[in-house]
Amino acid sequence: MEDTLTILLTPELRAAVDRLTETEGLSPEGLVQMALQEFVFVHQFRSLRDQLLQKAQAEYTDDDIFEMVS
Repeated sequence: MEDTLTILLTPELRAAVDRLTETEGLSPEGLVQMALQEFVFVHQFRSLRDQLLQKAQAEYTDDDIFEMVS
């Protein structure tokens, strides 16, 4: 099921979106969906890394964590 979200953009951000959609051949909706998906992935990745570091009490790199979850 799809849902609609309305957001306000500054003129500068809108211009950047317009340039990217033209360059990448994406619709504005596709670009925003991709950006949100990447943001959510990074947020979840960092959260998991923090949890693992607390449990392990050891220092892991982003590459170490990525290999663990891949």
